[in-house]
Amino acid sequence: MAEEEKLKPKQKPHYVDNKKFLIAMTEYRELRIKAEEEGKKRPQVTNYIGECYLKIANHLSYRPNFINYTYRDDMISDGIENCLQYMDNFDPEKSKNPFAYFTQIIYYAFIRRIQKEKKQQQVKQKMIANFGEEQMMDQLDGDDTVYQSQMLEFLRRNSREEPEADKKKEVK
Repeated sequence: MAEEEKLKPKQKPHYVDNKKFLIAMTEYRELRIKAEEEGKKRPQVTNYIGECYLKIANHLSYRPNFINYTYRDDMISDGIENCLQYMDNFDPEKSKNPFAYFTQIIYYAFIRRIQKEKKQQQVKQKMIANFGEEQMMDQLDGDDTVYQSQMLEFLRRNSREEPEADKKKEVK
């Protein structure tokens, strides 16, 4: 009798239970297919599925390669949006692992957001280089010609450092 009551080894709680997530996705898929056949609009995504998407995106954003971006919230939003967009493509008959499927979707959404933000940063840098910093800043009538601003100094310092970094990449 004492042998039957042995404790299981301590298991680490997962933030998304893959089995429950699979059941929820399967149920939603059946409801969606039934609604399409009857000509009704798609059913609303359940709170549990939405929470799973949010938990996956939040935990993935804490990985070392995503943690230090200032637009991390945008990355999470993009990941959740992509999950909602591509959730119909998940087929429980092909894969029993919705966690992995949606983690991949969110991961690539994060990568796309980072690329988008880097392109935007390059556009800003080119604009600063082409127009000059002084044309982008307004001076008041009372300011003298030696007027220095923190923002102007920041723009000058960063616009000079970018081309040097590009030259180092080309040399290698």
